[in-house]
Amino acid sequence: MKKRHEQKLIILSFGLLILFSAPIILLFNSEKEVLGFPLIHVYIFAVWLFSALTSLIILKKYDE
Repeated sequence: MKKRHEQKLIILSFGLLILFSAPIILLFNSEKEVLGFPLIHVYIFAVWLFSALTSLIILKKYDE
């Protein structure tokens, strides 16, 4: 794997560490709902989906 791809994955990991930290998650802990789902669940799923897609894009470029 190229060094720049490793660096991108490390930056993504640190970003996820911040986004999944308790103070940030608790900002979304409210009674509000999005399409019937609690806001905290929508936030956690959206961050997870974003990270999975970003990792996929980075790793696909590695294959080229």
